[in-house]
Amino acid sequence: MNIIVAVDKNWAIGYQNKLLISIPEDMRFFREETTNKVVVMGKRTLQSFPGGRPLKNRVNIVLTTDKKFKVDDAIVVHSMEEALEEIKKYKSEDVYIIGGAKVYNQFLDHCDVAHVTKIDYAYQADTYFPNLDDREDWVIAAESEERTYYDVEYQFFKYVKKK
Repeated sequence: MNIIVAVDKNWAIGYQNKLLISIPEDMRFFREETTNKVVVMGKRTLQSFPGGRPLKNRVNIVLTTDKKFKVDDAIVVHSMEEALEEIKKYKSEDVYIIGGAKVYNQFLDHCDVAHVTKIDYAYQADTYFPNLDDREDWVIAAESEERTYYDVEYQFFKYVKKK
């Protein structure tokens, strides 16, 4: 399974249920990586999308403890076990964990690839992703050149879990 995330220099991912910044090239990378694949997210991540609607051209799996929650064009699961059972129906390399923080933390040990866009800036934030640079079980397998969006520098990294 894959994780895909954009983090700032403190590994922050969000503030008040919103992304810290929207970088067009990062959004394009996310779209290209996840289109025609399976995306797994929490309810609040889904609700942060335009109109609170699932992403088009993807299988959307939403993990929530809210038993009454329903949404068209998505599979709603209510536990980690139920999510993992649903994910078994798909090829592992086609599954992307897309947030939020609680879902990232729950699935991190089940993933073997992490696509991380690192933004060289510290934003005001209230939500964080685990710092993979501090974890011995994750290593950088690939990195892009540094890029710039207006005055913000960022890089794409591919981490893999050590076998």
